Amino acid sequence: MSTPMRQSHPLAVISLISGILGVLPFPLMASLVAVVTGHLARAEIRRAPERYEGDGLALAGLILGYTMIVLSLVLLTTLVLFFGGLAWLGMLD
Repeated sequence: MSTPMRQSHPLAVISLISGILGVLPFPLMASLVAVVTGHLARAEIRRAPERYEGDGLALAGLILGYTMIVLSLVLLTTLVLFFGGLAWLGMLD
């Protein structure tokens, strides 16, 4: 009797792909998708480890997703502070 092959969870693959897309073309939206699908995939993989694999794929998607969300928020905050400071300096004249 052969052991059934485990398959990579589709949400884990989507999480990794979205995390990669979040690095360059679509930083915030793809990163949110990577985080949500990564958490869903890891939960399902833990519930059925005999059926699914891909925990590492989901984890990589989560790391990329959270990293890009933090970097996007830091960049947005920096831009607001920079341009807000320029507007404040402009009002001094």
